[in-house]
Amino acid sequence: MSESPTPEYASVTTSEVTYAVDGGVALVTLNAPERRNALSVEMSRALVEAARTAESDAAVGALVVTGGAHFCAGAVRSVLADTGRDPVEDEAYRNLETVYQAFTTIGEVGLPTIAAVRGAAVGAGLNLALATDLRVVSRTARLLPGFAQIGIHPGGGHFTLLNRAAGREAAAAMGLFGEEVDGDRAVSLGLAWAAYDDADVLDRTVELAGRVARDPALARRMVASFRRETRPGGVPWDVAVELERSPQMWSLRRRHEG
Repeated sequence: MSESPTPEYASVTTSEVTYAVDGGVALVTLNAPERRNALSVEMSRALVEAARTAESDAAVGALVVTGGAHFCAGAVRSVLADTGRDPVEDEAYRNLETVYQAFTTIGEVGLPTIAAVRGAAVGAGLNLALATDLRVVSRTARLLPGFAQIGIHPGGGHFTLLNRAAGREAAAAMGLFGEEVDGDRAVSLGLAWAAYDDADVLDRTVELAGRVARDPALARRMVASFRRETRPGGVPWDVAVELERSPQMWSLRRRHEG
C-alpha cells in the first residue's frame, strides 16, 4: 500500500506535545521520540492542556491522539522510581497523579476521541490509548501492559480499561498474564476498530475523525450520550430512550431552523 500524504496542519508546538487543528479535528501528537514518548510530568501536563484547549474551541468536533513512530512507552522511569522511594511524599504523589491525568483527561474530554497507534503502547501508554472512544492501529503495533514485567502492579484503572474494551478474557490474558497483541489481534479482540499499514494509520484516523468533526455541536452531544449509554453496566433501553430524547429534539429543531 502506498504512503498517503499527511494532512497539513497549522501547528502549535510545545516542548513535548504538538497541537494543531484542521477541518474541525484537533491533532495532539506526543513529541519525545528519543524515549518513545514515555509520559513525563511535563508531557502529561501538556497533553492535559492540549485536550482542554480542544474542548474549549467550539470549532473542534473531534480529537486525535497519536505519537509518531511509537505511540507511548508508558511513564518515564524516574516518576515511578520517585514514587517507589516515598509513595506518600507530596511531590512524588502529585507527579504520578499528573501522569494519570494525561489519560483520564482524554477519557473525559467532551469530544469524540480516537487514538492513532503505531509502534508500542505500553503500560500508561496503553491506558492512554484505551481511554479514547476508538482506536485505529498499525498492523505491527505492540499493545502490552508491561507492568508486571517490571515488577509493579498495574495502575490507572488498567484492568477496567482492558475489560471495558475487550472483556474479561482479554483483560486476564494481557493484564494478569502479560500477553502482547499486535494490531490485527487487537482488532479481533475488540481493542481497536481497524488496523492499517504504518504509513496509512494517521490519514485513516483523521479521515474517520473528520466525519463527526464536520458538525462540532452535534459531535459533542452525541459523544455525551454515547458515553452515558455504553459505560460499564450500561443502561436499560427505556432509560436510553429518554437519555437520547432531549439531544435528538435539539438536533431536529436545529435542522428545521437551519
